Amino acid sequence: MRGDLRTELLSVQQQLVSVQELTGQSQQRLTELRSRIEARNQQQDNAGPSGGAGAGGTPVGPSGNPAGPGPDQMYDLSLQQYRRGSLATARLGLREFLRIFPTHERAPDALYYVGESFEQGAPDSAAAVYDQVVKNYPNSSRVASALYKLGLLAEQRGDRATARKYYSRVIAGYPRSPEADLARQNQQRLRP
Repeated sequence: MRGDLRTELLSVQQQLVSVQELTGQSQQRLTELRSRIEARNQQQDNAGPSGGAGAGGTPVGPSGNPAGPGPDQMYDLSLQQYRRGSLATARLGLREFLRIFPTHERAPDALYYVGESFEQGAPDSAAAVYDQVVKNYPNSSRVASALYKLGLLAEQRGDRATARKYYSRVIAGYPRSPEADLARQNQQRLRP
């Protein structure tokens, strides 16, 4: 019995060390990406408005190839961290992505995932971020999800009236979305 417990404890300790190593590697990679992006931005500033950029404003290196990681790579790396459960690391990467690429097509998704990363531990912060998704990216496909999440969070706080308002907005604005179906069910349940 004791031998089994010791073996299990040793296994858990080894797994913990592996997770810590992966987290450290991920944070190091994000730091490297941030440094490369800042260096690229510095090169752009030094090159002036006419030089140093390729099609679409993408910075280019001396060989004519894109310099440093692009927005898609930065977003994908941050999303990987989110899916692994490294929420703080993911949030850091997503916020950096939003700071550097606020108008990128994936910006609404990045902001939405920042909200999701807060949902368990800081629901008020999650609500504030979901509200930003609605206000900053009103034409995004993420708005229906953000409004629905705002309804769920209001419901968790016990604010049934506010929850119903958010659910009504989802149903009225996005009637054919999966979120509208869920909002209808929740609204039925919340009727006074």
